[in-house]
Amino acid sequence: MFPIRDHNPSERTPYVTHALILLNVAMFLITMPWAGGQVGLWHRLALYPVAIAHGEWLWGLATHMFLHAGILHLAGNMLFLWVFGDNLEDQMGGLGFLVFYLACGLAAAGAQIAAVPMDDIPMVGASGAIAGVMGGYLLMFPRARVDVIAIIIVIIRRFTIPAWVLLLAWFGIQLLASASMVDDGVAYVAHAAGFLAGIVLAVPVFLRRGGPGFWRRTHGRPPHAPTYAPSRIPRVRR
Repeated sequence: MFPIRDHNPSERTPYVTHALILLNVAMFLITMPWAGGQVGLWHRLALYPVAIAHGEWLWGLATHMFLHAGILHLAGNMLFLWVFGDNLEDQMGGLGFLVFYLACGLAAAGAQIAAVPMDDIPMVGASGAIAGVMGGYLLMFPRARVDVIAIIIVIIRRFTIPAWVLLLAWFGIQLLASASMVDDGVAYVAHAAGFLAGIVLAVPVFLRRGGPGFWRRTHGRPPHAPTYAPSRIPRVRR
């Protein structure tokens, strides 16, 4: 399932979210060889757990968050950031959200390094940081409505579900894959750790909003009217 929008409009322009998306796209274009980019720069800015474990190439802890391995990798991450990032930025403020985002990415990278400290395969992507955004969103707006698209063979279906269903399903997949040590090139440990870090790091904001009282007032939904009405469209075959 892929989210395409949430029924949770932000009350101010999410400049940091937009800037992060633009920066990720720019870095992709700069470093992808098919786009005339510098592949050597991609390798230099990637994260290598074995290097970090030996105290080397430490800049990779930060720079890897802005690199991607392909167009689908980039598009998927930016879609999740677009859908969920603006609302956390709305709650945390621009600077607070930026610090939160980077902290989640660092926590995710740290967990991956701890899991495979001698791994020499480069690690790239904003997935750990965005997993943190998803965790923070789950804490703040568990019952926000999210439009998702599910693709089953050749049937495409759009429907609306509560945010907690989508986010916990995603987290469950990452957790199961990391526990089973699946080696398909995806940093599942980083994803799961980033998600948990996002929940923990969003707690101060949640408490400032009233903690459980915030949920009671809003019933776990956004504290304002949704932009979109829940909708369904006919199935499409292709």
